[in-house]
Amino acid sequence: MAKQQRQYCSFCGRPDTEVGMLIAGVNAFICNECAEQAYEIACEATRQNKKKAGKDADFELSELPKPQDIKAFLDQYVIGQDDAKRYLSVSVYNHYKRLLQEDKADDVEIEKSNIIIVGSTGTGKTLLARTIAKLLKVPFTIVDATVLTEAGYVGEDIESILTRLLQVADYDVKAAEKGIVFIDEIDKIARKSDNPSITRDVSGEGVQQGLLKLLEGSVVNVPPQGGRKHPDQKMIAVNTKNILFICGGAFDGIERKIAQRLNTHVVGYGSVQNTLRIDKENMMQYISPQDLKSFGLIPEIIGRMPVLTYLNPLSREALLAILTEPKNAIVKQYVKLFEMDGVELTFEPEVYEYIVDKAIEFKLGARGLRSIVESIMMEAMFDIPTKGDKTFTVTLDYARTQMEKSNLGRLQAAE
Repeated sequence: MAKQQRQYCSFCGRPDTEVGMLIAGVNAFICNECAEQAYEIACEATRQNKKKAGKDADFELSELPKPQDIKAFLDQYVIGQDDAKRYLSVSVYNHYKRLLQEDKADDVEIEKSNIIIVGSTGTGKTLLARTIAKLLKVPFTIVDATVLTEAGYVGEDIESILTRLLQVADYDVKAAEKGIVFIDEIDKIARKSDNPSITRDVSGEGVQQGLLKLLEGSVVNVPPQGGRKHPDQKMIAVNTKNILFICGGAFDGIERKIAQRLNTHVVGYGSVQNTLRIDKENMMQYISPQDLKSFGLIPEIIGRMPVLTYLNPLSREALLAILTEPKNAIVKQYVKLFEMDGVELTFEPEVYEYIVDKAIEFKLGARGLRSIVESIMMEAMFDIPTKGDKTFTVTLDYARTQMEKSNLGRLQAAE
């Protein structure tokens, strides 16, 4: 009986007995490991060729999503907040135009317009940022301001913001220098007190002072792996002139600052009529830069973020829509989870109303919706995969029973 002829990889020379798989060509073979290495080499070569050709921002104005297209995309995921969506859409589109203008010799230089978004918790600030990141053709990162401290103190240096952007851009400095950074929780670095003190405000005003050079535009030495700087570390120079900064914060309690300012402007006979025209349920719509200054942001940092917009508090109708309508709606997520176990999940319409009522009661915005749905569905998610049921309907009675048994229900009863 003839022996089967052994086959070898034409690249590494190993026989078919030592590799996972051999792929046959016309007169040669390649093993699975060599194929993977070849793919990685080809990808790296493509990246290098793009860099040499200067194609790190290879887009034309005609190809870019227009402001209305950007807003339409945001509408699929974020309910309401039309004003904030318009500001974001226009700012991102103008950022692209600034990048395209850099390649052309022109006397008129378009300056960047950094944005600050103000809105109470659970209204969609971070969701807007995450959603718009899906659409962008430039590197985008979200960083948290709560961990930042002045250089030399425990915490992260301000330059770590750019380290995250470099990581997203695969350490392509040219691409990172045209990116967008969303700084979340910007209100947490507000000045702690107007009174001078012996102790330094290292996580408040100190961070704001450090952010000035980033927002304005300057060459910053960034540690490639993040963390603390030290003398022997090799730094990467990043120019922030073309990096667009979008800042978001809840600014809890700023409504009182707005109310105080509005009251100082109403004097005389017309004061009662002017006061009646003010919507006390949504004071955020009257926000101005001087309110941010009263809250604790220094004037220099406010001046470097010329675009100020706000998010409306979520109404009952908006919460109901958030629960069911967006592409990533909370209810759709749970339907998908049950579907993966072969179970068809349905909700009675009254259950949606009950969930929204509870969310308004707890005052947690859209984030409260998920906590409530999780409390209602926990027992079902524990039992049904084992039971093997093919359908499951959440009724109003079932929702009420589960809420009473949950920690949220016990907390409410204690109050």
